[in-house]
Amino acid sequence: MTFTTWITFFFAACIIAVSPGSGAVLSMSHGLSYGVKQTSATIAGLQAGLLLILLIAGAGVGSILLASEVAFNLVKTVGALYLVYLGVSQWRARVEARPETGTALPQSHPRRSAVPSLRRRFLTGFLTNATNPKGIIFMVAVLPQFITQQAPLLPQLLILGATMCAIDLAVMHGYAFAASAMQRFFRDPSMVRRQNRFFGGVLVAVGAALFFVKRSAPA
Repeated sequence: MTFTTWITFFFAACIIAVSPGSGAVLSMSHGLSYGVKQTSATIAGLQAGLLLILLIAGAGVGSILLASEVAFNLVKTVGALYLVYLGVSQWRARVEARPETGTALPQSHPRRSAVPSLRRRFLTGFLTNATNPKGIIFMVAVLPQFITQQAPLLPQLLILGATMCAIDLAVMHGYAFAASAMQRFFRDPSMVRRQNRFFGGVLVAVGAALFFVKRSAPA
């Protein structure tokens, strides 16, 4: 892989990472709810899902998924339903008030014991990216453009995967940090409900949109 190829991929990966998607929405939602430190587990899960998609595309399995309408629709449906489930759960999150202050205390908010386990946060991030058919389509369509056929495949996949994950890791933490910085504005119970319903509604909308994603026509 030449430096020119890598730097081109670097800029392409930057554009992909910054573009709003389900991963960005999840990072902002968890950043606002749990803070940046706790959201790091979620973001690590997002990267694991991203790497899985990259390996699937690099191994050619992604092409099989796109060629099989049944397989593609199965992945699409699972991914869409999962995002809808996350959105509904966020929308319905109960909010309690601290008796001594009257400030908001959602079940998924400030008390450390109420924060989902590290495993659950990681799994939520992983499934959000791993079941995203748009990610599979993009990888299958774009990744081959940066692969040199005459060179060994694995080292190239490792370089591209490390590059993409490093960029996405930084961008998702940026989204989480920006959302976390606004926590002080969301202490009132009504504001927390609005926050939950906003992010829940966005996740449901993104999930619903996945139902309309079409697979590429077989060559």
